[in-house]
Amino acid sequence: MSASSLNLTMIGTGYVGLVSGTCFAEMGFNVTCVDVDAAKIAKLRDEGVIPIYEPGLKELVDKNVAAGRLSFTTDLASCVPQADAVFIGVGTPQDEDGSADLKYVEAAARDIAKHLQGYTVIVNKSTVPVGTGAKVEGWVRGVNAGADFDVASNPEFLREGEAVGDFLNPDRVVVGVENARARAVMEALYKPLTDKGVALHVTNRASSELIKYAANAFLATKITFVNELVNLCDTVGADVLSVSKGMGLDSRIAPRFLQPGPGYGGSCFPKDTNALAKTARDHGVTLGLVEETIRRNEAIKEGLAAKVAKALGGSVKDKTVAVLGLAFKANTDDMRDASALTLLPMLQKAGATVQAYDPEAMEQARWRLPEGNGLAYVDSTNAALNGADAVVILTEWDEFKALAPAMLKGKVVVDLRNLFDPAAMHAAGIAYTGLGRPQAE
Repeated sequence: MSASSLNLTMIGTGYVGLVSGTCFAEMGFNVTCVDVDAAKIAKLRDEGVIPIYEPGLKELVDKNVAAGRLSFTTDLASCVPQADAVFIGVGTPQDEDGSADLKYVEAAARDIAKHLQGYTVIVNKSTVPVGTGAKVEGWVRGVNAGADFDVASNPEFLREGEAVGDFLNPDRVVVGVENARARAVMEALYKPLTDKGVALHVTNRASSELIKYAANAFLATKITFVNELVNLCDTVGADVLSVSKGMGLDSRIAPRFLQPGPGYGGSCFPKDTNALAKTARDHGVTLGLVEETIRRNEAIKEGLAAKVAKALGGSVKDKTVAVLGLAFKANTDDMRDASALTLLPMLQKAGATVQAYDPEAMEQARWRLPEGNGLAYVDSTNAALNGADAVVILTEWDEFKALAPAMLKGKVVVDLRNLFDPAAMHAAGIAYTGLGRPQAE
């Protein structure tokens, strides 16, 4: 099988589906991305409008559409019959009990079943709990009992803001299959990467499904561990950045995900840790470390407003607070489970006036946190700083890193990303609070 001879269908044009489909096209495959949202498809197909902010993605979409390898449609009947592999890349939102809601996966599986012709591998690209592959098999058989297909698991490991690079140059590719026939198709799909030396880890479906959750829960625990060290460092006079660097130099630990911050958020870590914990409980197992990571991360977010109040002498009442950054991290517009969703309402409730700005996440923030009651969205860093008593740096955007001390003069700075050196801030006459950093005298 060659890349040019394989036809792929990607169900879903959200974060996972659009990035994965576009990158498969870049690898040489013929890819059709399908979505039930006709307006989204029309904008992608007719205007080249990308529904998410992801660096480098639009350029890649435009390139592969022009090359004829990437197309968009709402019509499964036009692409599934010819597909060698159909990927399910729809959302799996968190249900009220913490589990992953599989209604979109089920709907996709049933719709795919109606149009299957010839042998096809149906691939779960969405993040799904253990056992979902078997459920997809049952849903498809229930609609099309005679279909010739297999179901594979192929979890994504895409970091928002770096997703294109992560797909095309991954640490590893994980595939879960139950037979050699499906394995051959999956190996052909990833041959352009394995030919470059990328590791392909092939296992059974249950292991593959669990790997994604286990990896994200471990990284979330790593983040929470270093965040837990912040208060101890503040108390004993240690520098958390030096501590985390010293830890990360140990090859068994490694430095990534050891940077303190305002708690983890986004589309993966909160949802996946909760889903993993719920899956374990459903099977009579308690993952105590994961459960505590979830609790401690929420406590960290809930403690941010008190940190701001302390920096302002004990209260934010009648103070104007500039909040720089709303997205859960830089280089994305994703507001899902962002710390801003906890911090801003707490500041408002405590009587502060909040002037908020983010380079990309303003649209996503507005409908989650409506303006009014002391909250105003502004269109620039300068506008946020204007008249502010305090400045809270919540997201590590490059433009905030480049702020000159003169712009912060006369304001209390609460740096929840440790972008600045405490000694330099002190030398500039700025009242500065970082996370776990010794205060300069």
